[in-house]
Amino acid sequence: MPPLGASPLLAVPQLGATGVRQTINTGITSNQTSWNVRSAFNVAALNCQRPEHADILTAYKTYLKTNRIALGKVNKAVDTEFRQKYGPTFVRPREAYMTQVYNYYAFPPTLPKFCDAALVMAHEVPGLKPVDLAAFSTRNLAQMDGVFEQFYRSYEQYRADAAAWDAKYTPKASAVPVGTATTPSTK
Repeated sequence: MPPLGASPLLAVPQLGATGVRQTINTGITSNQTSWNVRSAFNVAALNCQRPEHADILTAYKTYLKTNRIALGKVNKAVDTEFRQKYGPTFVRPREAYMTQVYNYYAFPPTLPKFCDAALVMAHEVPGLKPVDLAAFSTRNLAQMDGVFEQFYRSYEQYRADAAAWDAKYTPKASAVPVGTATTPSTK
């Protein structure tokens, strides 16, 4: 069975030539990193509702308040990056990308471990200064992505194990030579 109740038809992001998995967070700018971490924090605040994760929502509110100006600058910078890449119609590609980011973080099989990682991030918020937002984001994006990388490795192991099981235990179809099949006589 696939790990953590995942679909057996899941498309796992491929590893790039450098060995880095090609996810929504691969090859992004520093500003996009900060914005994606803000998005991850938002997903955690909305979805991590177990009592042991209660600090996430409080920390997220503090994070938004403390970093309001810095996050506003990051948002404008990301708009600029998308405008440079897509021109005046940049809003649609940016919104499509952000939908992918939110869906990435809200992936049900990874949610328990994602919430645990978000809790670790939440505990860093009280000491976070706006000037340190980029470093905080880089560190925590790597921590969040680690949850998904671990899941993808376990999913790839499931596929390898399933293929080995199928090779060993699935009955082989016997080939019947053409023209040797008999049909009942109608006489």
